[in-house]
Amino acid sequence: MSIKEIRMSKKPLLGAADNGLVILVALNTFTFIVLNFLRLVFIVSFENAALGETNFNNQILHWFVLHANAHYLLSKPWTIFLYMFTNLSIWTLLSNMLWLWAFGYILQDLAGNKKMLPLYLYGGFIGAVVFLVSVNLIPSLQHNVSSNYFLLGGGASVMAIAVATTTLAPNYKILPLINGGIPLWILMVVYAALQFGTLTMASSSVTFAYLASAIIGFLFIQQLNKGKDWGNWMYKFIHWLNDLFNPEKKLKQQEYFYKTNVQPFEKKANLSQEKLDAILDKINKLGYDNLTNEEKEFLNRASKEEL
Repeated sequence: MSIKEIRMSKKPLLGAADNGLVILVALNTFTFIVLNFLRLVFIVSFENAALGETNFNNQILHWFVLHANAHYLLSKPWTIFLYMFTNLSIWTLLSNMLWLWAFGYILQDLAGNKKMLPLYLYGGFIGAVVFLVSVNLIPSLQHNVSSNYFLLGGGASVMAIAVATTTLAPNYKILPLINGGIPLWILMVVYAALQFGTLTMASSSVTFAYLASAIIGFLFIQQLNKGKDWGNWMYKFIHWLNDLFNPEKKLKQQEYFYKTNVQPFEKKANLSQEKLDAILDKINKLGYDNLTNEEKEFLNRASKEEL
């Protein structure tokens, strides 16, 4: 049994507290339920359903979506992030979440849980910036600024995750029962064709946004392969906030070392299923590269010996 086989045998737990994929699906679903509940309240509150819809858009929805007009962004700066969790259509929500799960599950399986949230936010943010720049600076698109034109949904973020996953493992096999499996890059081609085929007919500015998100997903993995994790600062910031507002935070223990050129002994852990499970959990959360040399040696031994 190889190390790769050991890693693949331990899948990310759906109920894990740091499972970024589950968190993202939950956030998108939550905003969908809340917005559509409020939408229904507005519709039934007016005799004219169209009037209720208009009031919902003017009083509620505009706080969540990214307007093409930069004036709205200045007064509601949070929308540059909130829009990527905002869905009104059940079909758009299902489509985005299914593609997110298809690519995100593989990404977490290969790179750990702490790549999903940064990639989703990077993809959505870059997509939003390119959307605003293209609408406001490209002459043929500037007519949208004066209209009620906005961007919503996690499509740009999902595009970044899809490209990142494919860049990380283009030959990863899915659906193994079909002729030994289908390479992941084929699924990516199908996804891109569906997305850009629809966007090209609908909006050039959104197409540019998705292309920018795809590029940021590619660059994220390229830098990760070079040992640079663009998402690490986010989790450091989250941990800092947690320590700041947590009254029961643990005091850091001091470590003492002595200088010597001679290694007193070589620690060689006994093989045990419990230790193997703990290391596999760590891979799911942090990725293989974050293992210590001792843990990597343990996995190497486990792949050659029978527990």
